[in-house]
Amino acid sequence: MILTVTLNTALDLTYDVPKLVPHTSHRVGDISERPGGKGLNVARVLSALGHETTVTGFAGGSTGAVLRELLAGPSPDGAGAPGTAPAPITDALVTVTGNTRRTIAVVDRTTGDTTQLNEPGPLVTADEWTAFLGRYEELLAGADAVALCGSLPPGIHVGAYAELVRPARAAGVPVLLDTSGEPLRRGIAARPDLIKPNADELAQLTGSRDPLRATRDARRRGAHGVIASLGPDGVLAVTPDGTWQARPPARVLGNPTGAGDSAVAGLLSGLVEGLGWPDRLRRAVALSTATVLAPTAGDFDRAAYEELLPRVVVEEHAPAA
Repeated sequence: MILTVTLNTALDLTYDVPKLVPHTSHRVGDISERPGGKGLNVARVLSALGHETTVTGFAGGSTGAVLRELLAGPSPDGAGAPGTAPAPITDALVTVTGNTRRTIAVVDRTTGDTTQLNEPGPLVTADEWTAFLGRYEELLAGADAVALCGSLPPGIHVGAYAELVRPARAAGVPVLLDTSGEPLRRGIAARPDLIKPNADELAQLTGSRDPLRATRDARRRGAHGVIASLGPDGVLAVTPDGTWQARPPARVLGNPTGAGDSAVAGLLSGLVEGLGWPDRLRRAVALSTATVLAPTAGDFDRAAYEELLPRVVVEEHAPAA
């Protein structure tokens, strides 16, 4: 079982408009509604790949009830790996008094650009955090790997992810951290097995815009491995076993919402399957690119993934001097 943690879950709404023009009214075309937050996106892709997954974090109020109802429903049509039946996603979310947030993605059909509006999330009390910690440690006992994903809701201290990395490491469960800002800075000091920042998050952490230098610097700060998302240029991986860059065969246009989460699913599934780094990175890039091409944010295009996987280019870098 792979465990994903989403402390700031969301109900993701995607609105499709013919053309987004500021200061005007718009008629919305397609509307989609999905359980969201980074860890739930990761779990949905893992499920489509055939991996049993448990999700935990917080959910509350009427929005949280809708999120949990959708989470219990069938997987979206068209998502998944060829020939693979979706695996179950177990709901281990902890109920809170506050109302789960919503995120709204407005997709401009003309350009493919996306405008994202993110609510802050419910206030989590000290008692609710304590209840979550107990549930988390119980779940770690049956986990093959854990992903700690996304922003922190109000009420949760900035060292929360460091507090979650330590028991996973003590239990011998590989832990991937995917967050940003001060929670990432604090979390990396607890020595997670992997972090997966994007280029902006990496620059904020290290002060460097050079991807290779920044990724190596991030690893020196405590992470055993750093997988940097470089957008259309793929990913750069600096690990104890070597350094690689994986690139998609061509740039694509579409909605990038959830692409990084699909990359996390690729990395985690490859880890628990015992794949080598080049194959893990190849899967991560193919999944993230297929997510950009999917019609609904946070899903991936099955046919595109199958076609892209063998065409992802993985190059090894020479060791640092």
